[in-house]
Amino acid sequence: MTTLALLQGAGNSAAALFVQILPILAIGLVFYFLVIAPANKQRRKTQEMLSSIKKGDRVVTSGGIYGTVQGVEADVVYLKIADNVKVKLARSAITGIVSGETAE
Repeated sequence: MTTLALLQGAGNSAAALFVQILPILAIGLVFYFLVIAPANKQRRKTQEMLSSIKKGDRVVTSGGIYGTVQGVEADVVYLKIADNVKVKLARSAITGIVSGETAE
């Protein structure tokens, strides 16, 4: 009879531990779905956009400068921002590809 009481006590202890850990797991899941997963999705989307940049694309930089890509290297993009004005900037400084003629 004492072994049965010990087994029941161990079962209650495991259940109590599970009840204590459950809120922490719930908070972790909520944090993952509200913060981590969207951030990973956005980072993946940005990386795809940066890898697809090609000559002739209209882009906007993190500083708000609009221009046309004149050349692309591994980590460098040559951007024409005005007549006879070309700048060399890091590929990561590009925040988006502009569609249409909204940049002018």
